[in-house]
Amino acid sequence: MREIPTPTFDLSPIALPRLSRGLLHRPIQSSIIQHQQTAAISGRSSIEVSWAKHQDEVREAQRLRFDVFATEMGARLQTTLAGHDIDVFDNYCEHLLVRDADTKRVVGTYRALTPAQAKRVGSTYSDSEFDLTRLRALRPHMVELGRSCVHIDYRQGAVIMALWGALAEFMERNQLHTMIGCASIPMLHNGIVSGDAAASIWRQVKEKHLAPFEHQVRPRLSLPVEVLDDSLDIAPPALIKGYLRLGAKVLGAPAWDPDFNTADLPMMMRISDMPDRYRKHFLGA
Repeated sequence: MREIPTPTFDLSPIALPRLSRGLLHRPIQSSIIQHQQTAAISGRSSIEVSWAKHQDEVREAQRLRFDVFATEMGARLQTTLAGHDIDVFDNYCEHLLVRDADTKRVVGTYRALTPAQAKRVGSTYSDSEFDLTRLRALRPHMVELGRSCVHIDYRQGAVIMALWGALAEFMERNQLHTMIGCASIPMLHNGIVSGDAAASIWRQVKEKHLAPFEHQVRPRLSLPVEVLDDSLDIAPPALIKGYLRLGAKVLGAPAWDPDFNTADLPMMMRISDMPDRYRKHFLGA
């Protein structure tokens, strides 16, 4: 078992969000050496949240990502290890894991690229899809979140909320006040590969959630929204709706990712923009 190189920041104890409606119960401290807490999913076994400490744990996250992105969603992944979603940024990221407490299987994951590690690798993943020049002043305290996925059998909401709670706590503890990332919209709509759904969602979100001009960015490979039908009555994916409820802003028009066959919206969330009820929910402040 190979130890992961010392992370940019100390790994923080994880506090799961205090959810209502019985989705999560009071966290229980684990005796495992890495900081873990558990919570019960309504009608299912409990879950554990932790940061990966060894390479084999990162491999578990990469296998889940492959299953979701490639097997389930049809992404064409260029990977160095069969059955794993691996890219150049993985070795520089902190990997957040949610496990089924009974089976110990990884059922949800996120990765976080801190400012110091972004300097080491030379960029963020978002830089490959967007010109982020206008975010230059934010970079010293900006973390990039990405590769979010949850196993199909665990998409009740509790897993993603546990991930968000841990990420919010990680950001606050390490004085990272800004989060950026690419939020994907599948190009497949009603069984047809088309950008019309993405264009329609872009029309909706830019009306109320577009960032101020000084933070707007440009896609490197634009989705041609001007020639697409943006009149569809279609709701944004649940993850995007969740980000917007947390106070996130859309930074500009979507890029097209041909490998994942998605339209990617650039999004930014700042802790200071989070509504009070969510700050209290996730951070107790």
